[in-house]
Amino acid sequence: MWLLNQRIYRFGELRKAISGITQHMLTAQLRELESDGLISRTVFAEVPPRVEYEMTAKARALGPTMEALAKWWNEYGGSVPVKPASRGRKAKII
Repeated sequence: MWLLNQRIYRFGELRKAISGITQHMLTAQLRELESDGLISRTVFAEVPPRVEYEMTAKARALGPTMEALAKWWNEYGGSVPVKPASRGRKAKII
């Protein structure tokens, strides 16, 4: 959402801009945001296909909330512990 608040992005641009995200996870998140009415997806009838994502007016109304979160992060984010990424291990069910 933070990136889309800045401008319209294509899928590949989003994937490159968000380090460590898989194509599957990005697709799932974009679909969820679209179904919630927070982003719009525009498909252009071209070869190769071009798809662009942008924030809706509904999402732009979250601007003050996003600004407050950014302010909080700038002030306190350094004290938030970073959880190591999972290595894909599944929990053993007993």
